[in-house]
Amino acid sequence: MPQTWNPETYSRDAAFVPQLGSGVLEWLAPAAGERVLDLGCGDGQLTERIVAAGANVTGIDASPKMVAAARARGIAAEEGSAESLPCADQSFDAVFSNAVLHWVRGQDAMMTEVQRVLRPGGRFVAEMGGLGNIAAIRVAFAAVLSRLGHAALGERGNYYPTPEAYTRRLTSHGFTVARMILFPRPTPLGAGGMTAWLNTFCRGALDALPEELRETAVTETVALLAPALCDEEGNWTADYVRLRFLATT
Repeated sequence: MPQTWNPETYSRDAAFVPQLGSGVLEWLAPAAGERVLDLGCGDGQLTERIVAAGANVTGIDASPKMVAAARARGIAAEEGSAESLPCADQSFDAVFSNAVLHWVRGQDAMMTEVQRVLRPGGRFVAEMGGLGNIAAIRVAFAAVLSRLGHAALGERGNYYPTPEAYTRRLTSHGFTVARMILFPRPTPLGAGGMTAWLNTFCRGALDALPEELRETAVTETVALLAPALCDEEGNWTADYVRLRFLATT
């Protein structure tokens, strides 16, 4: 089920996403005057930091609402999909992406497009979910949906590869992988805890449920996850695993 995004709730309940983007930004190391494409720019919070480095940045996002939010921050953002970028050939020195690529259904089409818009010697720098990402959350949510008679909605369709698999895929599209790491990153959630996380990142599946089952789905998933991901003081930590890479054309 396609994921839907709301800039207001994202800014409130998923602020950790851009806040934890410093590591992949260091790998990008944007320079003044560089042309950078932020693939899946969202509301532009992290994009602003690339602009602050002096780069000329274009943001692309599939969500019209997120594009509007990015533009409200002064970002030059356009609506478009990763599999069909609205950009000219060899128009960027770097393509950057944070917490987006695991949502992309057409990985090969996306890589072909990134290769097309990068200049020779350009770099592709990204961080995404890797093997094991949100494993407990995925299993719990899928189990609840199955009990409610909607098992098909538990198939998120996200792609969480190993470094070896993603290296092979990048290489097959003409990239040279300079660096790639897979690492656990337990992620503290905000005041809304797991309830807010599910309502933000599982919005597509929840909206596809009959309305009378949505609160039940969230409540039961939270109850299943509490022993593993919530401490005795009520603080939630999501079981994130990230894959970060730097590849060049």
